[in-house]
Amino acid sequence: MANIHEIKAESRKDEGKGASRRLRHAAYVPAVVYGAGKAPQSIQIEHNTILLAARHEWFFSSVLDLNIDGNVEKVLVRDWQKHPFKQQMLHMDFQRVDQNALLRANVPLHFLNQDTSPAGKASHVVVSHALTEVEVTCLPKDLPEFIEVDLASLTEGDIIHLSQIKLPAGVTSVQLALGEEHDVAVVTAQAVKEEVDAPAADAAGEAEADKK
Repeated sequence: MANIHEIKAESRKDEGKGASRRLRHAAYVPAVVYGAGKAPQSIQIEHNTILLAARHEWFFSSVLDLNIDGNVEKVLVRDWQKHPFKQQMLHMDFQRVDQNALLRANVPLHFLNQDTSPAGKASHVVVSHALTEVEVTCLPKDLPEFIEVDLASLTEGDIIHLSQIKLPAGVTSVQLALGEEHDVAVVTAQAVKEEVDAPAADAAGEAEADKK
């Protein structure tokens, strides 16, 4: 079961752009909680709380315990707005989670043992990650914080497809459910051809011509 991550928040009544600006000046992030058949609720969260949590990938991919004035609701981060150049979160949307209903979420992939694999140790092989996360469907209790992909045996020419990624019990790939044609490559290990330096090649050709 995933770890419990609690985010403390406060309810708010002020609405509109002016109210949101005042909150940001007071070092708060305006936010909205919606879903699960309940009316949307406007809340505010201390900016430092969001800033610290946003440094961890679980904040964007895990079911969170959103503590609003002492009442805890299970939620997922569904949208966020950041300042274009400042380290500042401007607004957030949280979606309530029904514990008995399937949800869809993007889960990060953690690639293990790449550097020690045959492909990783070969200087002429480039290992590429075509995907860094996968969209899954599952019950909230089964949602993993991340999915591990072991590359220990990866060799030159290998291609690891989505269907080869081992998912936890109760977790299904949204993409694979669409059909075999959506079984895309996740990791590739391709050899890189060394390019011959053109001036050096020309010089070698001229020297050979002079001998004739």
